[in-house]
Parts: sequence; C-alpha cells; structure tokens
Amino acid sequence: MAHVLVVGGGVGGLATALLAARHGHTAELFERDTRAPGTALDRDFFGWRRPAVPQATQPHALLGAARNVLRDELPDVHQEMLRLGARERHELDWFDVRPPARPGDEDLVMLQARRIVLESALATALRAEPGVVTRYGEPVTGLTTTPGIRVTGVTTSSGAYEGDLVVDAGGRRGGAERWLAAAGCRPAVVERHRTGLAYFCRWYRLPQGRDEGPRRPWTVTGGTFAGCAVFPADNRVFAVTLFVHTEDTTRSALRHPAVFEAAARAFPPGAAWLELGAEPLSDVLATASLDNRWSSLVDERGPVVSGLVPVGDAITHTNPTLGQGTSLALWAALRVARTAHQDPGSSRFAAEYHDWAVRTLKPWFAYQVVADAAIGERFATRASRTGTAREVAALFDCALEDPEVMRARARVRHLADTPERAYADPQIKARVAHWLAARPDYAPNAVGPDRGEWEKLTAG
Repeated sequence: MAHVLVVGGGVGGLATALLAARHGHTAELFERDTRAPGTALDRDFFGWRRPAVPQATQPHALLGAARNVLRDELPDVHQEMLRLGARERHELDWFDVRPPARPGDEDLVMLQARRIVLESALATALRAEPGVVTRYGEPVTGLTTTPGIRVTGVTTSSGAYEGDLVVDAGGRRGGAERWLAAAGCRPAVVERHRTGLAYFCRWYRLPQGRDEGPRRPWTVTGGTFAGCAVFPADNRVFAVTLFVHTEDTTRSALRHPAVFEAAARAFPPGAAWLELGAEPLSDVLATASLDNRWSSLVDERGPVVSGLVPVGDAITHTNPTLGQGTSLALWAALRVARTAHQDPGSSRFAAEYHDWAVRTLKPWFAYQVVADAAIGERFATRASRTGTAREVAALFDCALEDPEVMRARARVRHLADTPERAYADPQIKARVAHWLAARPDYAPNAVGPDRGEWEKLTAG
C-alpha cells in the first residue's frame, strides 16, 4: 500500500486523505490554516476568515454524484452530515405527486447543506482515522524531486516529508505550478474560459417553527440580463443569489442589502422565500472574475511530472452555476484512493490518471463551458437567441411540467447521464417538441423584471 501526501485541507484534500486511509493506505495532510473545521457551524461559516478559500461562504450544491460517493464509500460522513442538519431532497419532489419510481431515481437526491457541514463531517471522520496524520498550520513550501522529474515528497518550514504519491488539493490558488517550475519541470497545460458573470448572495434563516421553505419555486430563473436562485441548506438556513454580467452597470448597487433584497424579490424564487420573514445572517457577499479552468500535467510529450496528481479545483475549477465542483472533487479523490497502490510514482500512473480525468471529468468541464457561454452571451447582449438556444430553454421549462422530461434533466444535473445521451432520447425530444408546438409564442428567459424595472430597483 502507498503513503499519500495531501497538499490542502479543503473538501478535496479531506476526502482524499480519508478515502485513501479507508482503502488501506496511509496519508499525511498539510494545510496552511492553523485550524480544522469544527461542529460550531454558524461560527465557522460566518466568522472564520479563510482567504485561501474565497468560495467557502458561497452556496454549494451537493449533487447526487457527490451524495453517492458519501453514501457508498463514506456512510459515516453522510450520516454525520444529516445529524448536523443537512437535508435531502429528491429532484422529482418538484411535483405534487412524485411519478412512479424507475431504476436510477435513487441517484437524483441532493444533499442541501452549507459547505462547512461537509467539511465538518469529513474532519470528524479524519480525526478518528488511525492511518491519517493531519498537519494544520504547516503549509507546503515546495516539492522534493528526483531527475526525471519524479516528485518524491514535500517540504515545509519544519522539514521534508517523503511519500509514494503527492496529491495537489490546493485549489486554483495553490502553489504546485510554481514549485514544479522551480524543479525544472515543463509547465502544466492550462485551458481557461472566462464566464463574464458576477454573483451576489446573502444568507438567511427561516423563522422558528418553520423547518422548510416552499417546495417551489427555488430553482434558477432569469431574464436576458440577470438571474436569481435560492439554495436551501441546513438548519433552516438558505441563500439567495443574484447574478449579472460583470460589465453590467448596476452590479455594484447589489452590494447594498436593501437594493439586493428589492432586486431578489422581483424574481419568483426570491419573492417566495423572502416573504416568509427570514432573518438575514450575513451581508451581501460578492464574487466575480470566475473562470472555468482545466489544468493538465500531461502535454504532447507525455506527463510533465510523475508522483504528483491534482484533485478538485487543482485540476478542474468550474463556475458554480451547475454546482459540479464538489462531485468532481470526490470522484477524483476516490480514483486516487482506489489506485494509489499501482506504482504511483511512475509515468504510467500519471498518464493513466490523466486519461481517466479526460474521460470522466473533462466532459463535465466542457458542458459547464458551453452553458456559461450561453448565459454570458445572453446577459451581455440582453437578448435571447432563437434556434437551439430556444429549444434548450424549452426543455428546461417543459421539465417543470413533465415528469419524464424532469427525470432526464435531473439525470444530467446530478451527473448520472451526459446531456448528449439524456436529451437525445426520442421520447424526450418528442415531449419537448409537443410542449413547444402548443406554445407558438414561447419566449425563453422571460421570468423576472424587465430592464426598466431592474434599473429602478437597483437605483434605490
């Protein structure tokens, strides 16, 4: 079995160390922060300053793909999340009467929780795992290598640590590329696509005595220049998010709580949840300059390094509109845990991991890029296109009324099926075509305020 060194103590790092230990390996985890997630959820979520994890206080979606890894591989973590207040919601519960079950429906369940709930559950399990050593407050400063270039360990201010495999779970702001350059390694091959979207979210808690918000609407809705989504989480907490183009002149006004709430109430999800008398828990939290980034340690000559593999945002950072990040990170962590005994320092291991990532992770990265390009273009031009874009919008709107189309949409949403396969099903195409034919004047993305109303709201 292997000794795995994990750089970074976020979701990807915690999961990699834990899964590696559960598969018979030993692991050491190195994290620059001096503390681990605890069980005081509100204190850690709202009061813990984490500059290396800027997305920590943004909404997270734990899709069916992520839940399946937890349920099947880490059932104690899954149960601890539920004990801490996470809620489960089946995608087909959108309908007043859930349609008859089919094989695979068990994969369409979302875990609704703040990121801190998952981190706390993983950290709790990791503390009890005998095969893991955690080194908080000990950031990695470099790599040890042999000619070739093969990574054999990491260095910190306290010294050098040797391992059979180093896992980069340091996120998109980690130092691995810099360390590899210092070792004389060829650079990683990076593919980057800017999204042109800015996000503004605010957290709330439902009133005492109300454990759940409305069953619908809470999904993303939007017009041609802005959108709104609600993210139910744990312990009566939920987030309302608004998103606009980064060049929209109204976006700075959304940082003001009163303007934010007025704008959010102009969309059905925001109105439905905010009218319940929820208590605000945070200021308006903004994030922008996001991109979809794929980083490969294999170029046209083969692996640029061996003994090092990336997981999570270190290999693929995806914009949060589809909520894929946690699922892709857990898939990569599980792959490492299942294969770390197979000569992990070899070029063959590095090449096979790359091939797996291209087959398994890259298609979802590409799907995110296409989806974000469509949203960004719509927001930038303030116009809905015709043709294919109209058909895609019709599929999503038809799903809100047709359980069979919703099931297909949910299988894509939860990474259980590719869009190419799910949406090409003749039955699904026929149902959407029939729905669209009955609505000759259908205009996609017509929900929410018009531009004049929006500018009045954001001028307030």
